[in-house]
Amino acid sequence: MPKPGPRLRLVDVAERAGVSLATASRSLTGRDGVSEEVASRVRQVAAELGYVANPYARTLAGGASSSVGLVVHQVDDPYFSEIAGGVIQVAGEQGLMVQICHSGRDPHYELRQIRHLIAQRVGVIVIAGSGYNDPRIEAETRAELTAYQTLGGRVAVIGRHALGVDAVLPDNEAGGFALGAHLLDLGHRRIAVAAGTGGLTTVTDRMAGVRRAVRERGLDPDSLPVVHTDFTRDGGCAATERILRDHPDTTAIIALNDAMAMGVLSVLRGRKISVPKRMSVVGFDDVSVAADLAPALTTVRLPMTDMGRMALELALKPKSTRARRRPTGHQLVVRDSTGPAPR
Repeated sequence: MPKPGPRLRLVDVAERAGVSLATASRSLTGRDGVSEEVASRVRQVAAELGYVANPYARTLAGGASSSVGLVVHQVDDPYFSEIAGGVIQVAGEQGLMVQICHSGRDPHYELRQIRHLIAQRVGVIVIAGSGYNDPRIEAETRAELTAYQTLGGRVAVIGRHALGVDAVLPDNEAGGFALGAHLLDLGHRRIAVAAGTGGLTTVTDRMAGVRRAVRERGLDPDSLPVVHTDFTRDGGCAATERILRDHPDTTAIIALNDAMAMGVLSVLRGRKISVPKRMSVVGFDDVSVAADLAPALTTVRLPMTDMGRMALELALKPKSTRARRRPTGHQLVVRDSTGPAPR
């Protein structure tokens, strides 16, 4: 057996895995052209043999990397662009460059992006965006990040519960409760939810808050119409069309992010449904354009730029024996898109 450690060569891994040298290289650097089955086998062999790519290990262990890798779900969503702004601010103060990757809320593609950043020898990785309810998906990402940190890499996440790393945690459940309570206090009882993609922990947490508000008012949360579509403006449009078709007596729509709320308002405007006289609408996040919509959007404010700053600052702190958690707080911002329930 080849000796483990730095003297082990990539060709030794390739021979043991039964692949070409080029395939072994692509598998370990996360590049395209190799099936996930083959890449997984090569990574397993490398781990068993103790193979470490020397330049990668030296860069991380020596703290010499001047790059930060930022993984977001959707680069054109204002939520993520404001978070990215906070990361870039701190990076600029520290003389670091930021490389931004887009996962499209695809956990498998997200993992490829993480592996790509590791292969690029970035010193810090920040992951922004919801986690996934499937524990198998989260376990694979957690294992990758644990190995990266073992070699000296630093990690922080925003909105992820289960990765075992420093985390900034948005106040999602409490914010969902605030939105539900606000509409119920206005007299709304026929409320529908444009809920975003199923399987995301952010959607689950925000829905839990809404359901708790409904339950505490003595209503049945299971009777709440919930439409799952993409967590985007187009998803908000699609959800609204279905709500109007299947639940025409609805008087208020909760969109679980502001991008979806923009789609809700667009459809209602096209249908000439008055907001808030006939239909109240709320969002979540308070992106920078929310106050400029017509009507201005009632929403829950999260400190998104500060969240980006907090995440990178956490990653740059001396390593802690326990993963650190930083809650964000939230604020209900009432604007013109909500009003009393119609009689």
